[in-house]
Amino acid sequence: MKKFIGLLTLVIVIGAVYFYREELTKILTTSTEKFQKPEIVVPKVNEYKTFNGNYEYVQDTNNFVPNSSQDILNIIYTTLNSGWDEFTFYCPNEYTSCIDEVINITNDNVVLSNINGFVHPYNTFKSIETSYNNSGKITLNIHKTYSDEQINILNKKIDEIYSSLINNTMSDTDKIKVIHDYIINNSKYDNDRISGITKYNSNSAYGNLIEGYGICSGYTDSMAIFLNKMGIQNYKISSENHIWNLVYIDGKWLNLDLTFDDPVITGNTNPVQPEDVLSHDYFLIDTDTLLKLDKDEHIFDANVFSEAMTN
Repeated sequence: MKKFIGLLTLVIVIGAVYFYREELTKILTTSTEKFQKPEIVVPKVNEYKTFNGNYEYVQDTNNFVPNSSQDILNIIYTTLNSGWDEFTFYCPNEYTSCIDEVINITNDNVVLSNINGFVHPYNTFKSIETSYNNSGKITLNIHKTYSDEQINILNKKIDEIYSSLINNTMSDTDKIKVIHDYIINNSKYDNDRISGITKYNSNSAYGNLIEGYGICSGYTDSMAIFLNKMGIQNYKISSENHIWNLVYIDGKWLNLDLTFDDPVITGNTNPVQPEDVLSHDYFLIDTDTLLKLDKDEHIFDANVFSEAMTN
Protein backbone atom coordinates (compact mmCIF):
# COMPACT_ATOMS: atom_id res chain seq x y z
CA MET A 1 0.00 0.00 0.00
CA LYS A 2 2.82 2.39 0.93
CA LYS A 3 4.58 1.60 -2.34
CA PHE A 4 1.38 2.34 -4.26
CA ILE A 5 0.90 5.67 -2.48
CA GLY A 6 4.55 6.58 -3.07
CA LEU A 7 4.29 5.68 -6.74
CA LEU A 8 1.03 7.60 -7.08
CA THR A 9 2.61 10.67 -5.44
CA LEU A 10 5.60 10.48 -7.79
CA VAL A 11 3.28 10.26 -10.81
CA ILE A 12 1.30 13.28 -9.58
CA VAL A 13 4.50 15.32 -9.02
CA ILE A 14 5.86 14.40 -12.45
CA GLY A 15 2.53 15.25 -14.03
CA ALA A 16 2.36 18.59 -12.24
CA VAL A 17 5.92 19.45 -13.28
CA TYR A 18 5.11 18.59 -16.90
CA PHE A 19 1.80 20.51 -16.84
CA TYR A 20 3.38 23.64 -15.33
CA ARG A 21 6.71 23.29 -17.15
CA GLU A 22 6.52 26.70 -18.91
CA GLU A 23 5.74 28.58 -15.70
CA LEU A 24 8.50 26.75 -13.82
CA THR A 25 10.97 27.50 -16.61
CA LYS A 26 10.17 31.22 -16.40
CA ILE A 27 10.61 31.22 -12.62
CA LEU A 28 13.92 29.36 -12.82
CA THR A 29 15.17 31.60 -15.65
CA THR A 30 14.26 34.76 -13.77
CA SER A 31 15.90 33.50 -10.58
CA THR A 32 19.05 32.53 -12.45
CA GLU A 33 19.25 35.91 -14.21
CA LYS A 34 18.93 37.72 -10.91
CA PHE A 35 21.93 35.98 -9.43
CA GLN A 36 24.08 35.89 -12.57
CA LYS A 37 26.25 38.88 -13.40
CA PRO A 38 24.69 40.28 -16.62
CA GLU A 39 26.84 40.27 -19.70
CA ILE A 40 26.45 43.56 -21.51
CA VAL A 41 27.33 43.49 -25.20
CA VAL A 42 28.50 46.90 -26.40
CA PRO A 43 28.20 47.22 -30.21
CA LYS A 44 30.62 49.20 -32.36
CA VAL A 45 29.79 52.86 -32.81
CA ASN A 46 28.93 54.05 -36.29
CA GLU A 47 30.63 56.79 -38.28
CA TYR A 48 28.14 59.46 -37.20
CA LYS A 49 28.87 59.35 -33.50
CA THR A 50 29.89 62.77 -32.18
CA PHE A 51 32.95 62.45 -29.94
CA ASN A 52 32.86 65.96 -28.46
CA GLY A 53 29.34 65.55 -27.13
CA ASN A 54 29.38 65.73 -23.35
CA TYR A 55 26.86 68.28 -22.14
CA GLU A 56 25.24 69.37 -18.90
CA TYR A 57 22.06 67.49 -19.75
CA VAL A 58 23.49 64.22 -21.11
CA GLN A 59 26.91 62.61 -21.33
CA ASP A 60 28.44 59.63 -23.10
CA THR A 61 28.82 56.73 -20.69
CA ASN A 62 30.29 53.24 -20.41
CA ASN A 63 28.30 52.55 -17.22
CA PHE A 64 25.38 50.46 -18.39
CA VAL A 65 24.12 49.43 -14.94
CA PRO A 66 22.27 52.59 -13.86
CA ASN A 67 21.85 53.86 -10.32
CA SER A 68 19.90 57.05 -11.06
CA SER A 69 17.60 58.65 -13.62
CA GLN A 70 20.60 60.61 -14.93
CA ASP A 71 22.36 57.31 -15.61
CA ILE A 72 19.32 56.18 -17.61
CA LEU A 73 19.33 59.41 -19.64
CA ASN A 74 23.03 58.91 -20.35
CA ILE A 75 22.49 55.32 -21.49
CA ILE A 76 19.72 56.37 -23.90
CA TYR A 77 21.87 59.23 -25.20
CA THR A 78 24.89 56.95 -25.67
CA THR A 79 22.71 54.40 -27.51
CA LEU A 80 21.47 57.07 -29.92
CA ASN A 81 24.76 58.93 -30.25
CA SER A 82 26.59 55.68 -31.04
CA GLY A 83 24.11 54.79 -33.79
CA TRP A 84 23.07 51.46 -32.25
CA ASP A 85 19.85 49.92 -33.59
CA GLU A 86 19.42 47.83 -30.43
CA PHE A 87 20.97 47.87 -26.99
CA THR A 88 20.38 45.89 -23.79
CA PHE A 89 21.29 47.00 -20.29
CA TYR A 90 20.29 45.95 -16.78
CA CYS A 91 18.69 47.53 -13.73
CA PRO A 92 20.41 46.40 -10.51
CA ASN A 93 18.22 44.86 -7.79
CA GLU A 94 19.04 47.63 -5.32
CA TYR A 95 17.73 50.32 -7.71
CA THR A 96 14.12 49.36 -7.03
CA SER A 97 12.49 52.14 -9.08
CA CYS A 98 14.76 51.64 -12.10
CA ILE A 99 12.26 49.94 -14.42
CA ASP A 100 9.55 52.46 -13.57
CA GLU A 101 11.92 55.32 -14.33
CA VAL A 102 12.97 53.74 -17.64
CA ILE A 103 9.29 53.43 -18.58
CA ASN A 104 8.58 57.03 -17.58
CA ILE A 105 11.53 58.40 -19.54
CA THR A 106 10.92 56.35 -22.70
CA ASN A 107 7.23 57.34 -22.65
CA ASP A 108 8.04 61.05 -22.32
CA ASN A 109 8.16 62.49 -25.85
CA VAL A 110 9.56 65.82 -24.67
CA VAL A 111 12.51 64.19 -22.88
CA LEU A 112 13.24 61.89 -25.84
CA SER A 113 13.00 64.79 -28.28
CA ASN A 114 15.46 66.75 -26.15
CA ILE A 115 17.94 63.86 -26.16
CA ASN A 116 17.47 63.49 -29.93
CA GLY A 117 18.75 67.03 -30.37
CA PHE A 118 22.18 66.15 -28.99
CA VAL A 119 23.03 63.50 -31.62
CA HIS A 120 23.93 63.58 -35.31
CA PRO A 121 20.72 63.78 -37.39
CA TYR A 122 21.49 60.43 -39.04
CA ASN A 123 21.44 58.77 -35.61
CA THR A 124 18.19 60.34 -34.45
CA PHE A 125 15.16 58.15 -33.84
CA LYS A 126 11.70 58.14 -35.35
CA SER A 127 10.50 55.87 -32.57
CA ILE A 128 11.94 53.83 -29.69
CA GLU A 129 10.54 50.50 -28.52
CA THR A 130 11.39 49.49 -24.95
CA SER A 131 11.02 45.98 -23.56
CA TYR A 132 11.87 44.70 -20.06
CA ASN A 133 11.43 41.73 -17.73
CA ASN A 134 11.28 41.16 -13.99
CA SER A 135 15.00 40.46 -13.80
CA GLY A 136 15.74 44.09 -14.76
CA LYS A 137 16.76 43.44 -18.35
CA ILE A 138 15.99 46.47 -20.54
CA THR A 139 16.20 46.42 -24.34
CA LEU A 140 15.96 49.52 -26.51
CA ASN A 141 15.05 49.10 -30.20
CA ILE A 142 15.76 52.21 -32.24
CA HIS A 143 13.83 53.00 -35.44
CA LYS A 144 15.80 55.77 -37.10
CA THR A 145 14.60 58.92 -38.82
CA TYR A 146 16.72 58.44 -41.94
CA SER A 147 16.84 55.29 -44.06
CA ASP A 148 20.14 54.01 -45.44
CA GLU A 149 18.99 54.98 -48.92
CA GLN A 150 18.23 58.55 -47.85
CA ILE A 151 21.62 58.83 -46.12
CA ASN A 152 23.44 57.65 -49.25
CA ILE A 153 21.58 60.15 -51.44
CA LEU A 154 22.11 62.97 -48.94
CA ASN A 155 25.82 62.27 -48.51
CA LYS A 156 26.42 62.45 -52.26
CA LYS A 157 24.56 65.78 -52.41
CA ILE A 158 26.35 67.14 -49.34
CA ASP A 159 29.79 66.18 -50.70
CA GLU A 160 28.91 67.91 -53.97
CA ILE A 161 27.79 71.10 -52.21
CA TYR A 162 30.72 71.08 -49.82
CA SER A 163 33.39 70.61 -52.46
CA SER A 164 31.95 73.40 -54.61
CA LEU A 165 31.48 75.98 -51.85
CA ILE A 166 34.03 75.32 -49.10
CA ASN A 167 37.81 75.67 -49.11
CA ASN A 168 40.48 75.51 -46.41
CA THR A 169 41.25 79.24 -46.53
CA MET A 170 37.80 80.12 -45.20
CA SER A 171 37.14 80.79 -41.52
CA ASP A 172 34.58 78.65 -39.71
CA THR A 173 32.17 81.60 -39.67
CA ASP A 174 32.53 82.03 -43.43
CA LYS A 175 31.96 78.31 -44.00
CA ILE A 176 28.80 78.36 -41.91
CA LYS A 177 27.53 81.48 -43.71
CA VAL A 178 28.05 79.95 -47.15
CA ILE A 179 26.10 76.81 -46.19
CA HIS A 180 23.44 78.86 -44.38
CA ASP A 181 22.87 80.89 -47.55
CA TYR A 182 22.92 77.85 -49.83
CA ILE A 183 20.24 76.00 -47.85
CA ILE A 184 17.97 79.04 -47.73
CA ASN A 185 18.46 79.93 -51.40
CA ASN A 186 17.82 76.37 -52.57
CA SER A 187 14.76 75.43 -50.55
CA LYS A 188 11.35 76.83 -49.66
CA TYR A 189 9.39 76.69 -46.44
CA ASP A 190 6.76 73.94 -46.69
CA ASN A 191 3.55 75.78 -45.79
CA ASP A 192 1.44 72.84 -46.97
CA ARG A 193 2.88 70.57 -44.27
CA ILE A 194 1.96 73.08 -41.57
CA SER A 195 -1.58 72.92 -42.96
CA GLY A 196 -1.56 69.12 -42.67
CA ILE A 197 -0.74 68.33 -46.30
CA THR A 198 2.35 66.13 -46.64
CA LYS A 199 3.96 66.20 -50.08
CA TYR A 200 7.63 66.17 -49.10
CA ASN A 201 9.99 64.89 -46.41
CA SER A 202 10.26 68.50 -45.28
CA ASN A 203 10.74 67.59 -41.61
CA SER A 204 14.17 66.20 -42.49
CA ALA A 205 17.31 67.23 -44.36
CA TYR A 206 16.13 65.06 -47.25
CA GLY A 207 13.25 67.46 -47.83
CA ASN A 208 15.47 70.53 -47.69
CA LEU A 209 18.47 69.36 -49.68
CA ILE A 210 16.96 66.85 -52.12
CA GLU A 211 13.31 67.84 -52.58
CA GLY A 212 13.74 71.58 -51.98
CA TYR A 213 11.14 71.99 -49.22
CA GLY A 214 11.58 72.14 -45.48
CA ILE A 215 10.15 73.07 -42.12
CA CYS A 216 12.20 74.04 -39.08
CA SER A 217 13.39 70.50 -38.30
CA GLY A 218 14.49 70.06 -41.91
CA TYR A 219 16.45 73.32 -41.97
CA THR A 220 18.05 72.48 -38.63
CA ASP A 221 19.01 68.92 -39.59
CA SER A 222 20.53 70.15 -42.85
CA MET A 223 22.69 72.68 -41.06
CA ALA A 224 23.64 70.18 -38.34
CA ILE A 225 24.90 67.66 -40.91
CA PHE A 226 27.16 70.28 -42.48
CA LEU A 227 28.37 71.49 -39.06
CA ASN A 228 29.34 67.94 -38.14
CA LYS A 229 31.12 67.54 -41.47
CA MET A 230 33.09 70.71 -40.64
CA GLY A 231 33.97 69.30 -37.21
CA ILE A 232 32.17 72.14 -35.43
CA GLN A 233 30.46 71.22 -32.16
CA ASN A 234 26.73 71.83 -32.25
CA TYR A 235 23.34 70.56 -31.16
CA LYS A 236 19.68 71.32 -31.80
CA ILE A 237 17.55 73.33 -29.38
CA SER A 238 13.83 72.61 -29.33
CA SER A 239 11.08 74.77 -27.88
CA GLU A 240 7.41 73.85 -27.84
CA ASN A 241 6.84 74.55 -31.53
CA HIS A 242 10.24 75.26 -33.02
CA ILE A 243 13.80 73.95 -33.40
CA TRP A 244 17.12 75.60 -34.34
CA ASN A 245 20.90 75.10 -34.10
CA LEU A 246 23.26 76.00 -31.28
CA VAL A 247 26.88 76.26 -32.45
CA TYR A 248 30.15 76.40 -30.50
CA ILE A 249 32.44 78.76 -32.36
CA ASP A 250 35.31 81.01 -31.28
CA GLY A 251 34.87 79.91 -27.68
CA LYS A 252 31.16 80.78 -27.51
CA TRP A 253 27.82 79.04 -27.92
CA LEU A 254 25.76 80.97 -30.48
CA ASN A 255 22.30 80.49 -31.98
CA LEU A 256 21.71 79.84 -35.67
CA ASP A 257 18.14 79.78 -36.99
CA LEU A 258 17.84 79.18 -40.72
CA THR A 259 14.04 78.98 -40.61
CA PHE A 260 13.72 82.52 -39.28
CA ASP A 261 16.37 83.68 -41.76
CA ASP A 262 14.13 82.35 -44.56
CA PRO A 263 10.89 84.22 -43.78
CA VAL A 264 7.77 83.83 -45.89
CA ILE A 265 6.87 87.31 -47.13
CA THR A 266 3.93 88.11 -49.38
CA GLY A 267 4.95 90.02 -52.46
CA ASN A 268 3.07 92.50 -54.64
CA THR A 269 2.75 90.23 -57.65
CA ASN A 270 -0.65 89.40 -59.12
CA PRO A 271 -1.68 86.79 -58.12
CA VAL A 272 0.05 87.34 -54.80
CA GLN A 273 2.93 84.89 -54.25
CA PRO A 274 5.43 84.47 -51.42
CA GLU A 275 8.79 86.08 -52.12
CA ASP A 276 12.15 84.40 -51.56
CA VAL A 277 13.99 86.31 -48.84
CA LEU A 278 17.42 85.73 -47.31
CA SER A 279 18.15 87.28 -43.92
CA HIS A 280 21.04 87.09 -41.44
CA ASP A 281 19.16 88.38 -38.40
CA TYR A 282 19.42 84.98 -36.70
CA PHE A 283 22.94 84.12 -37.85
CA LEU A 284 25.29 83.18 -34.97
CA ILE A 285 23.77 85.40 -32.30
CA ASP A 286 23.87 85.09 -28.52
CA THR A 287 20.77 84.14 -26.59
CA ASP A 288 20.09 87.63 -25.27
CA THR A 289 19.94 88.93 -28.83
CA LEU A 290 17.83 85.95 -29.90
CA LEU A 291 15.21 86.60 -27.25
CA LYS A 292 15.11 90.32 -28.04
CA LEU A 293 14.27 89.43 -31.63
CA ASP A 294 11.65 86.80 -30.76
CA LYS A 295 10.23 85.52 -27.48
CA ASP A 296 7.35 83.54 -28.96
CA GLU A 297 9.09 80.64 -30.70
CA HIS A 298 12.46 80.67 -28.96
CA ILE A 299 11.57 80.11 -25.32
CA PHE A 300 13.40 76.93 -24.25
CA ASP A 301 14.20 74.91 -21.15
CA ALA A 302 17.46 76.32 -19.80
CA ASN A 303 17.92 73.23 -17.61
CA VAL A 304 18.17 71.11 -20.75
CA PHE A 305 20.00 73.48 -23.08
CA SER A 306 22.15 75.20 -20.47
CA GLU A 307 25.01 75.84 -22.91
CA ALA A 308 22.77 78.37 -24.66
CA MET A 309 22.82 80.47 -21.50
CA THR A 310 26.63 80.66 -21.53
CA ASN A 311 28.27 83.44 -23.49
